Amino acid sequence: MEELKAKQSPAVIVGLGEALWDCLPEGRKIGGAPANFAYHASQFGYEAYAVSAIGHDKLGDETLEALQENGLNTLMPRVDYPTGQVQVTLNEEGSASYDIKEGSAWDNIPFTPEIEAIAQRCKAVCFGSLAQRNEVSRSTIYRFLDSTPSDCLRIFDINLRQNFYSKDIICESLKRCNILKINDEELVIIGRMFGYPGLDIENKCWLILGKYNLDMLILTCGVNGSYVFSRGALSYLSTPKVDVADTVGAGDSFTGSFVASILSGKPTAEAHRIGVNVSAYVCTQQGAMPKLPSSLTK
Repeated sequence: MEELKAKQSPAVIVGLGEALWDCLPEGRKIGGAPANFAYHASQFGYEAYAVSAIGHDKLGDETLEALQENGLNTLMPRVDYPTGQVQVTLNEEGSASYDIKEGSAWDNIPFTPEIEAIAQRCKAVCFGSLAQRNEVSRSTIYRFLDSTPSDCLRIFDINLRQNFYSKDIICESLKRCNILKINDEELVIIGRMFGYPGLDIENKCWLILGKYNLDMLILTCGVNGSYVFSRGALSYLSTPKVDVADTVGAGDSFTGSFVASILSGKPTAEAHRIGVNVSAYVCTQQGAMPKLPSSLTK
C-alpha cells in the first residue's frame, strides 16, 4: 500500500543547498541559488521545494515566512548554527560580488527521513558547489541525489564562489548530475583546473559534455549570450538589452524557467528562449525573487 501511495504522489522540483539572506545596499532580501531556482520553477505551476537548514533564530523564522509568502514550499530543519547571510556589493553595472559567512545553518543540512521522501518524488533537483564546502551538507546532497528516481533531472549549477570549491567536489558533482550549468568565467577556471585551457569555449563544453556523459550543458556568457549544448545539437541566443537594476538571481531564474519548460515538454531551443527572457526580466528588478509577469510563464 505504501509503495502504491508513493507512486501516486505528485513529482516535485527541488532547490537543494544554501538558503540565505542577501544583504543588499537597499536592505535584506531572501535568496540563495537553490531557493531562487525553486522559486522560479514554481512560477511555472510546479510544486517546488527549497531544501536547506535554518537556525534557531529570528532570521530563520523570517526565512520561512519570506519563502512561503513567495508561494514556495520549504523543508528546512532547524540546526544549532545561525541562519545564513551574504553581504552583496554591486558595481556600477549592477553586477554583484559576495562575502559569504561561514559556519551557517545551510552548511549543516541533515539528511532526514522527510528530505529522503522528497528526493524519492523528485523530478528535477538543482544543486551547486557552495553548499558542499562543509562535509555535513555535502553528504546530505550526495545522499539526496542518490535517492532520486533514475529519470530525475539533476542539475549541477556549479556557482563557484570565493574559494569554496575543490577539484574533488566538482568531479564528484559532475558524476552525479546529468545537466551542468556554468558561466564563461567559471568555464575558464574549470579549463585550467582540468588541464585544457587552450580550447575555445565551444570545444571545452563539448569535451565536458562527452567526458561526463551529460544530457545537456548550459553556458551563460552575460551580455555575450548563452548556449545550450545537448547531444548532437547546439542552441545559441543573444542576451536582450535591458536596464539592469541588479543581476542577483538572474542565472537562477534562467535555470529554473529552463528546467520547468523542459519538464513541460518544450523543445530545448524553446526552453532556452524562455530562460533568456525570464533572466533578462529579473535583471530589471531588484532582488532574486520578483514575481514574473504571466506573459513569461505561459
